Amino acid sequence: MEKLKIIWTDQAISALKDIYDFYKKKSLQGAENVKFDFLQSPRTIYFAKQYQVDDINPKYRRIVVRDYKVLYIEKKGAIFIMDIVCTKQSPNVLRKK
Repeated sequence: MEKLKIIWTDQAISALKDIYDFYKKKSLQGAENVKFDFLQSPRTIYFAKQYQVDDINPKYRRIVVRDYKVLYIEKKGAIFIMDIVCTKQSPNVLRKK
């Protein structure tokens, strides 16, 4: 089975950078580990509807990585990583994403 193309949006890249910077203040190795986990998670997608529809914002599907949700959609045979959000945020904040 051919892997789907993964495309990171500017918003998702920005969120990843913010998360990386947060962890880097505590530990460079920890920040690298978190970044690796996020970058690897979409590579586990073999078909677009593999993961659950997000319960707060149902236009996205989600992959849970640590305390975060990697939100994605499928368009034209590719997976678009739309955002990374902390699961500890208020549901009202997450609905606006």
